[in-house]
Amino acid sequence: MDNDVKDTKQKGGPPQVLVVGFIITILVGTLLLMLPISSQSGESTFVVDALFTATSAVCVTGLVVVNTAAHWSLFGKVVIITCIQIGGLGFMTVVSMLFVLRNKRITLKNRLVMQEALSFKSTAGIVRFTRLIVKLTFIIEGIGAFLLSFVFVPEYGLIKGIGFSIFHSISAFCNAGFDIVGENSLMPYVGNGIVNFTIIMLIIIGGLGYSVWLDSYEMIKTKLNSAEHFTWKQAFYKLSLHTKLVWILTIGLILTGFLFFFAVEYQNPLTLGELSLKDKIYASLFQSVSPRTAGFNTLPLADLTVASQLVTILLMFIGGSPAGTAGGIKTVTFGVVLICAISVMQGRSSIVAFRKKISIDVILRALTVIVIALVIVISTLTALTLTQDATFMEIFFETVSAFGTAGLTLGITGNLNIIGKIIIILLMFIGRVGLFTIGVALVARQGKISQIQYPEEKVLIG
Repeated sequence: MDNDVKDTKQKGGPPQVLVVGFIITILVGTLLLMLPISSQSGESTFVVDALFTATSAVCVTGLVVVNTAAHWSLFGKVVIITCIQIGGLGFMTVVSMLFVLRNKRITLKNRLVMQEALSFKSTAGIVRFTRLIVKLTFIIEGIGAFLLSFVFVPEYGLIKGIGFSIFHSISAFCNAGFDIVGENSLMPYVGNGIVNFTIIMLIIIGGLGYSVWLDSYEMIKTKLNSAEHFTWKQAFYKLSLHTKLVWILTIGLILTGFLFFFAVEYQNPLTLGELSLKDKIYASLFQSVSPRTAGFNTLPLADLTVASQLVTILLMFIGGSPAGTAGGIKTVTFGVVLICAISVMQGRSSIVAFRKKISIDVILRALTVIVIALVIVISTLTALTLTQDATFMEIFFETVSAFGTAGLTLGITGNLNIIGKIIIILLMFIGRVGLFTIGVALVARQGKISQIQYPEEKVLIG
């Protein structure tokens, strides 16, 4: 074990391994997509377009510069969905499962990387937890594919329909947003209950985070095995603070977004205006869920009101929850800063949620994530406005979509020049791998705790 620890320090810790793992996966995907067999025309795909597609797939974003359905062959689509699955599960999760299947010992270094990737509490039980994640992922994706097959098989035939069902189930669960329906994403199914329900549930479950799955499962099991007087409310309070925040913020953001889009777009003839009440409810709910951070759409995004586009940008920026398949700054980051602001306004000396104190380290980390995210988005937005021929709103929307790995666009992705494509590629990578993972990987060492105490002095704020 000592040798493993020494090797970890010498060759790079978990963050470095995760970053390198994602880069290798993207490069392999790029090379495969450049092969003539990957395109329907039988010609090699331009290297930047192949790199963009591979990055978008591995980083589970969904932005594309070529039409996925029309440009890529069956082989190319298999490469894309494989990249999505690896990106969704995580590079180290896949590698670790290969080790398990080959009966190889998983070293301490690998366990540390798995712990970092999954945001697990310790290395104890991490392999068992990883196995559970993989099993649950395939079961959930299988159920999703089964439900979608009731729509796609009658429409496309048995073989193609099953392929469509599997592709979109994996893409939805991994919050990737890739589709092979055509240029209009899932707009043809705006009123289809099965497609809407299945895709929405896959997006939500994938975006909750693996630790939330486990905690919620234990809560349900405890409730079912307890006496009748043990209520669901009491069971809820048994959850960890992290899980409580994830559930409350997820449900709150979905309901808020749904009510907003339903009210604002209700009479817009280009979006909800011409739909039936049932279809308006479906479309509003889908539009609320998808920006966090799935990339599918059942409404023409370019025709949304400016207010709806701005709210969509906000939802993409927040994203999903930690240790899941979604991107963005994460719901808990947003929630911690929100709780902190409310506590300060109420004059409290400590930050408390559900009778649990949130440590100053967590608050500082959340603030740092948001500040760095804003700096990255603003810097990228500035660079794109200088190099691309598009409106400010189109570029703003595209920038946040790439950073939040949302995959939604107002239609400018295919028109980006090489500089724009490279900028978006880097932004998607940063958004998926994570700000802190990249930061620690670049620094490559932990800072020492200073023993020097400096005098305190107040500064004026606001």
